[in-house]
Amino acid sequence: MASYKFHSARIAPASGPLERDMQEAIDAIMRGAPPLVLFTTMARDRRLFFKFFNSGLLDRGHLTIRQREIVIDRVTASCGAEYEWGVHVSVYAAKAGLTEAQIASLVGGGPDDDCWDDEDRVLIRLCDGLQRSCAIDDDVWTQLTAHHSDEAILELLMLAGTYRTVSYLVNGLRLPLEPGARRFPA
Repeated sequence: MASYKFHSARIAPASGPLERDMQEAIDAIMRGAPPLVLFTTMARDRRLFFKFFNSGLLDRGHLTIRQREIVIDRVTASCGAEYEWGVHVSVYAAKAGLTEAQIASLVGGGPDDDCWDDEDRVLIRLCDGLQRSCAIDDDVWTQLTAHHSDEAILELLMLAGTYRTVSYLVNGLRLPLEPGARRFPA
């Protein structure tokens, strides 16, 4: 999977101080850590910032943290979005119970790798099919419905699409990789 490593962004982040409500939105996510360049770049435009922030799916919805992170990590890896992949793996992989073999598989492996169980495999197949054709084949649909409610499937589709959009943003803007975030496996 391709990786794009950039040294400077095409659009500079907003200069501070940010408007109070934007800063509060960032602080609520970052919990005391410095803001991500993606967030401060989006803060250049109030309307776009809140459209972006209000479309987040990192809350407790119909998916477990593991299911959510498998989808996010697979989509961002397949898009070569090392920036977003690295942030997510650094923050959520351990919480999601992802092993190092699974993290590596999400970047360069496939659903049939030995590290996955059937429920995880269907999520990877879903992501791969969506990336390939923007559709779900009948076999994957059958597997999805065996493990997930209709509402969870809707959330999976929205999540994959959201992180494809995030991948477009971080790659298109050539955002520099965040300090301390994971890098794609060699």
